[in-house]
Amino acid sequence: MGWKKEISLLVVLPFVLNLIFNFAFTPLQFGLKNNLLAAIDILLVLGTLIWAMAAIYPHMKWITYIQIPYLLWVSFATVLQLTITYLNK
Repeated sequence: MGWKKEISLLVVLPFVLNLIFNFAFTPLQFGLKNNLLAAIDILLVLGTLIWAMAAIYPHMKWITYIQIPYLLWVSFATVLQLTITYLNK
């Protein structure tokens, strides 16, 4: 911790939005039982994750690399949620 580095808002913003959208998913899916809102939300989770990975890559590549398992999980969850939403129309 001998160094301090400022991180711009444009790098932090997608991580914060991803966290917010991630926390919103469970109440939308299981609380409100609204598949459409949950599908929109999971797309926002996926989009902000990709944005976050692209934003941090020029600064700290290792953070992008350790996000790959999360990207794979969110991609699977997105396909699953979109399928559930489609089949329950």
